Amino acid sequence: MTAALLLILATASSSDELPSELRASFEEGVRALKAEKLAEAEAAFERVLQHPGGRVAYVHNNLGIVYERHGQRHKAVEQFREAIRLDPAYVAPRILLGASLLALGRTREATLVLEETVELAPREPLARQQLAKAYERADDPAAAVDQYRALRELAPREPEWAYQLGRAYLRLSEWSLGELKRVDPRSARLHQARGHTYRVQGRTELALRAFERAAQADPALPEIHLALAQIYLEQRRFSDARREIDLELRIVPESAGARALERQLRAAESKSP
Repeated sequence: MTAALLLILATASSSDELPSELRASFEEGVRALKAEKLAEAEAAFERVLQHPGGRVAYVHNNLGIVYERHGQRHKAVEQFREAIRLDPAYVAPRILLGASLLALGRTREATLVLEETVELAPREPLARQQLAKAYERADDPAAAVDQYRALRELAPREPEWAYQLGRAYLRLSEWSLGELKRVDPRSARLHQARGHTYRVQGRTELALRAFERAAQADPALPEIHLALAQIYLEQRRFSDARREIDLELRIVPESAGARALERQLRAAESKSP
C-alpha cells in the first residue's frame, strides 16, 4: 500500500462526532500519523478508543492505518472491518481494507471488498485504482482495462490514468496471445498478431515472415495479405504488393484499405523509373 494512499485517507476524517474531551487526543494522533510518529499516533488513537464515546468508525480507520504502516496488516484488517461495521457508507476503510488484503495475498477477498466499494462510490478514483490492481493480481486484464477506462473518463487530463490504461491494454494483448497460443498454437491469428507486434517494433523482416506464416496457415483470412502488401510496397517490391492486394480483394472485395493501397501502388509505380 502506498504512503500517498494512506495519507489521503488519514486526513479525510473529521473529529466532529467525538465528545469534546476526546477530540484533542484524536487530532494529536492525526498529527503524529502525518509526521510518521507511529508509536505516538497509535497511543493517541487507542486512548480515544478506550472511551465508549470514542468507538467511532474513523478512529478505527486511522488506527488501522497505523498498523498498516507498522506492517501489522492482520491487525489493520481488523480495524478497517470494525470501521466498516460501524459506518457501512464510509468509503475510506473499504479501500484500505481492499489494499491490505491485496498485500496479504488474499486477492479474492480484496476483489469482493473493492467491487462493493466501487458500487458504493463509483466516482472514487482510489477505489477503482485498487480494484484494477486486484483484477491484475487475479489475472483478469480485461476487467482491469474497464477500471482504467473508467478512471480516464473521470479524469481525462490525468496522465497517470492514460499511462495505466495503455499498460493494461498491453497486458491484455499479452494475455490474449497467451490464451491463443494455449488454445491453438498453430493459429494464423497468432502469427498475424506477432507480425503486427514486429511492425510496431520496426522489425520489418520478422514481421514479413510472421505474416507469410499466417497466410500459409489460413490463406483466406482477411487483412493478412493487406499487411503483406503494405510491407512489399514500402520495400518497393511492386509486383509482390500487387499480388497481395489482389488476393486481399478476392477475400474482401469491398476492402477500403486494399483499394487505398492499390491507389498508392499505382502512384508509386508511375513515379518509378
